[in-house]
Amino acid sequence: MSSRLSPDDQQRVEQYLSAPQHQVPRQPFKVWRLLFITLGIVVALGLISRLLARLVL
Repeated sequence: MSSRLSPDDQQRVEQYLSAPQHQVPRQPFKVWRLLFITLGIVVALGLISRLLARLVL
């Protein structure tokens, strides 16, 4: 895919993106961790809703 920028502008964009403040070190995405956190939140909210239902009824 060719760039629509002029070579001069493309060089400025590459220089900007390669600056240290734009390089964020990221850790690998952990699918299982997200799944367990989501499952834990759903279970906790379910338990809270059952507790509130018993208190009200």
